[in-house]
Amino acid sequence: MSHRTRRWRAAGVTVTAAGLITLGLAAPHASAAAEPRVDLRVLVVDDGAGPVAAITAQLKGEGVPYTTVGLDDSGRPTITSAFLSDTVGGRPRARFQGVVLPNEAPFGAGSAEQTALESYERTYGIPQLDAYTWAHPEVGLDYTDAGGYAGPLDGRPANVTPAGRTGPFGYLRGAFSFEDNSPSVDESYGYAAQPRTGFTSYVDTPVPGGAGTGSLLGEYAHDGRRELVVTFAYNQYQQQFRVLARGMVEWLTQGVHLGQARNYFAVHVDDVFAPDARWDTERNCTPGDIDCAGGGDTGTPIRMTPADAQYLASWQRAHGFTLDMVFNAGAGEEWKSENGGKDPLTDQLLKDRAEYRWVNHTYTHLFLGCVQDVTTVPWSCVKNADGSTKWVSRSDISAQIADNYDWALLHGLSVDPGELVTGEHSGLRTLPQQPQDNPELGPALALNGVKWTASDNSRESVQRTVGSGTLTVPRYPMNVYYNAATEAEMADEYNWIYTSRTDGGSGVCENSPTSTCLPRPLDTATGFTGHIVPTEAHADLGHVLSNDPRPHFAHQSNLAEDRVLYPVLDRVLADYQALFADNTPVVNLRQSAIGAELQNRAKWQTALDAGKVTAYRIGDTVTVTAPSGTKIPVTAPEGTRQQQVLGTAPFGTAYAGERSAWASPGLLQSALTLKLP
Repeated sequence: MSHRTRRWRAAGVTVTAAGLITLGLAAPHASAAAEPRVDLRVLVVDDGAGPVAAITAQLKGEGVPYTTVGLDDSGRPTITSAFLSDTVGGRPRARFQGVVLPNEAPFGAGSAEQTALESYERTYGIPQLDAYTWAHPEVGLDYTDAGGYAGPLDGRPANVTPAGRTGPFGYLRGAFSFEDNSPSVDESYGYAAQPRTGFTSYVDTPVPGGAGTGSLLGEYAHDGRRELVVTFAYNQYQQQFRVLARGMVEWLTQGVHLGQARNYFAVHVDDVFAPDARWDTERNCTPGDIDCAGGGDTGTPIRMTPADAQYLASWQRAHGFTLDMVFNAGAGEEWKSENGGKDPLTDQLLKDRAEYRWVNHTYTHLFLGCVQDVTTVPWSCVKNADGSTKWVSRSDISAQIADNYDWALLHGLSVDPGELVTGEHSGLRTLPQQPQDNPELGPALALNGVKWTASDNSRESVQRTVGSGTLTVPRYPMNVYYNAATEAEMADEYNWIYTSRTDGGSGVCENSPTSTCLPRPLDTATGFTGHIVPTEAHADLGHVLSNDPRPHFAHQSNLAEDRVLYPVLDRVLADYQALFADNTPVVNLRQSAIGAELQNRAKWQTALDAGKVTAYRIGDTVTVTAPSGTKIPVTAPEGTRQQQVLGTAPFGTAYAGERSAWASPGLLQSALTLKLP
């Protein structure tokens, strides 16, 4: 453990009053044998507002067990000492390791429930997180009229203080800003005030008028208790919350909890070796696509050049970031045969083959669902004589997978046979025309050993089983279009999708539940850089900061000509690096590892929902039991070791100043046992 982290944990247990049981210490007047047990579960008192919902979402996303008590629920349990604590085997038990409240006293100051809760926190050293409150002396802050500020925070700078950086927010570099997505709407509101005795600020913001800074988030130690006081409003999607959410959970759990979090970012580049069709700015469609009136493939196709491939390899090395090359070897071979048997692009990509991860995208990008009737718009599924759907055959699907894989082996590509991305995610159900998977898809996947097949996150965001055992890996489609290679093409197509009919667009945005129309069309000369790049990068970074491992996908066409993918990636990575310290790198996984992460999470959530997980801490020992075959996510301090049959071994991997892992009990053990430093 770093010296900084040790100091934070020590501070968390020494600010309390004499006689307080801090986590892991014996109760007053109790023998060492009666040292309290603290269950690794959080109590959430919910008022239905955004801040509590945001913290709850963070707990669930990390895999932290929690119990919710709804304030407006007439059947809710009463908060009493019996609800909060009891005795197990003669040992005092605190049933919750942390408490999330809507504000400092949601039951009313002096009420029986509030008194019971405060006594519980004082007795067992349980931290309390006040999700959102105003600045006043009862939370350790001056009123804002005493050199503070109350009002909108949109676009305002904030800074993690030295105490925050040596404490629970040590994974951040320090400076960040509140979002300001609309100049006409106040998106954030808060109170920045001066601390009083017992208050340690973790996040400050400058007070207008040159009056110094005021706290927006900090710890108030008083009356034998500790509160994390948040004085700005937020929801789970706002970047300022996403940046701070990890630290809020670490503070609440004193750095020891079930669950874990990473900041993931992976990008798939589809159609490698193949050409992509080009957007027609006159007809507002893509020639060759079945919905493009007027017929044929008249545009010049988009395909990378050897210079583009050289730039790609150089960009990866400069950024320390690996892209996944999702390839169609047969399409490349066809291009080669049509161009005199030579293909310098393929030669260059193969020369740099070790620079990339390679993913099977089928040999020729064949549509693997139903046989399509493209004589109508939209297309439909061809029917057999008996009226049943005519499906692409199992043998055709298998050949598409196997031929591409065999080509990869022949050319020395390091490809995982368990990973697959079908063309257009075909074979999987496609609404409205194909409401079920091709029944021949699952058996073909099994025949070829495919364990993970990609799906479109915009259609189905939850991992599911295909056939007898293949699992999907949902991917985020990026708003960097497959049929656009120049900035002007990107802006033109963006305008068509996101402007009203009155403004010359398609108007699809006018009645869409997931998007809104632009107030005016983008300038095709500046719209890509000025609007599309920051908008898409902001969305992608939001996924990265949400502990979301799902990959994003673009196309090889976006690495050609104006190379429109790079500005988005550059912005995401630069913004990330400006926010996070070196101990919290972006995690760049391949498809199989992402699939396994989603699978582990689903199994863990099932075990939690079934009440089959038991986890607690007694002193410096953590004990966890879960159903056999369920991996257990745990986050703990540096220096934590896992108990083995003989001795101990280092636990987990380092991330964000902690150690964490998907863990299992050791050999011949029924429980996971950790020894804390």
